[in-house]
Amino acid sequence: MAMTTTGFVVSARLLWTCRKPFVRTSASPSWSVILSRSAHQTGYRRPGQPKDNRWFWQRINFDFSKGVNGVRKHLGLLKEEFVQRWEGPEGKPLINHMLEQTRVLWEFRGPDSLNDWVVSSDQEIGGRSAAYLKLGRNNTTCLLYGTLCSVAPRDGETRYSGYCSMRSKQPFGAFDSKKHYDLSDFNILHLRVRGDGRPWMINIGIENYFSHQKDDIYSYFLYTRGGPYWQDVKIPFSKFFLSSRGRIQDDQHYLLQDKINTIGFTLGDKADGPFQLEIDFIGVCNDTSHTEDFAYETYKRNPEV
Repeated sequence: MAMTTTGFVVSARLLWTCRKPFVRTSASPSWSVILSRSAHQTGYRRPGQPKDNRWFWQRINFDFSKGVNGVRKHLGLLKEEFVQRWEGPEGKPLINHMLEQTRVLWEFRGPDSLNDWVVSSDQEIGGRSAAYLKLGRNNTTCLLYGTLCSVAPRDGETRYSGYCSMRSKQPFGAFDSKKHYDLSDFNILHLRVRGDGRPWMINIGIENYFSHQKDDIYSYFLYTRGGPYWQDVKIPFSKFFLSSRGRIQDDQHYLLQDKINTIGFTLGDKADGPFQLEIDFIGVCNDTSHTEDFAYETYKRNPEV
């Protein structure tokens, strides 16, 4: 009986010790310390960026007109999704999608066509590279240009630097529901570009099932010739290999073409200096002569005994 009473007293003291910092009293200011930690130390901060010490309600932009425009936008998207159930995807009859052999995903024919793309560089981690995006001559092409610098920032953490990228935005439906590009009817990625002789990396991001796969992308190389002439590039989807955070994975899988989120271009050849890449259009096509499913070796998960 004495042992049980002693154990109960010890357990009660341990519970009170764990509960005590969460009690708001005049003698114990630990409530504010715990609240500030939970509010300011949850996100990841890149090296070289200052810490944001504002409260979470100070980061929210309360704008009534912006809210009204957002509701109007989402109701319009909901109406389009409801109408497409009867007309067909993208307002086209279903028979057109079944017999479609080519499709243009992006073409740059005005300032509004640049709103679907995001440009980034190593300036996010304190680097010195710079990338810009604008329309080309006669507003009929897209020109990605800038300067690449591989000097690492002096923050004591970053060892490598020197990249510039351009990627498409994630498509969203009504009320911020995720949408995907379904390219399962095609097997070739078709590009019309004009570069300066640098090698680029084409990256395709897909919707994964697990959270630890959020950095997985499928990549392939794009070698530009340079000069004044345009270059038609056709890359089979079977040639894209799986990588995560810049490292090629040993366990390769084929690309899920019905769950594509983004398509991007990355430059990181460690050749400091100016660069430019001009893009006319990005599309897909179906080549019946290409019968390859996947170009790389895959491991059999459940080998037969």
